[in-house]
Parts: sequence; C-alpha cells; structure tokens
Amino acid sequence: MLLPTPWLDNITWTADGLVPVIAQEWHSNDVLMFAWMNREALALTVERGVAVYWSRSRGKLWHKGEESGHVQTVREIRLDCDNDVVLLRVEQLGHEPGIACHTGRHSCFYQRLDGDQWVSVEPVIKDPATIYRA
Repeated sequence: MLLPTPWLDNITWTADGLVPVIAQEWHSNDVLMFAWMNREALALTVERGVAVYWSRSRGKLWHKGEESGHVQTVREIRLDCDNDVVLLRVEQLGHEPGIACHTGRHSCFYQRLDGDQWVSVEPVIKDPATIYRA
C-alpha cells in the first residue's frame, strides 16, 4: 500500500484513479506516445527513474520496455496547469533511433490527416514481430 505523498496528492486523478501521460523525447522534443498512470505507476517511475505506466487493456502495471527493451529513462517530470496531465521528458533507449511505438516506429503519432484520410508518414524502424516475445 502506498503511503500518502503530498506531490501525488496534488494531481487531479480521473474517477478511475488515472492520469493521462505524454512521453516526450528529451533531446528532440518529439512527442513519442500517450499513456495512463495510476498512483503506483507514477510513484514507481519517480523511484526507479524509468517509465512505468498503467495498461488499461491489461489491467496491470506496464513497465515500458519490459518485453521490447525500449526503456524510457525519465529525465524530467512536469505537471500541467490544471494538475491533470503529466509530461514525461524521456530518453528513449533500446534501439537507435529510439522506438517508442509497438508498431516499430519512433513515435506513436505516425499518422497524419491528409484530406479525409489518415496517412502513415513515419517509417517502421524495426518489424514488431522481431521486437516482442510471443
């Protein structure tokens, strides 16, 4: 059980006890991904210095890179003006250039609206089938 922590108490959590998190690359300022954290995930992230998220689909903690090796070392943590969105400034490790997306791309934001269609505009750096354990 987590002890009360004043800095965690300052966050405006959703009714489900989550906070949205944006991961931004430390050096390039690229937005890499969006995820969720609960109190435990954020506390572990601070304690360990690597990103730990909450997987809503799996209903458990998700240690970024636990299967892929694409770990996010946290360089800075920021909170927005409404105290309801966390920004992680990270160094994306595990491959050069860093892969943050489960599709094998640098960023999860690889699709751009072109007219009335979403078009993939970022290349797959590494085939996801070779990244993740079955």
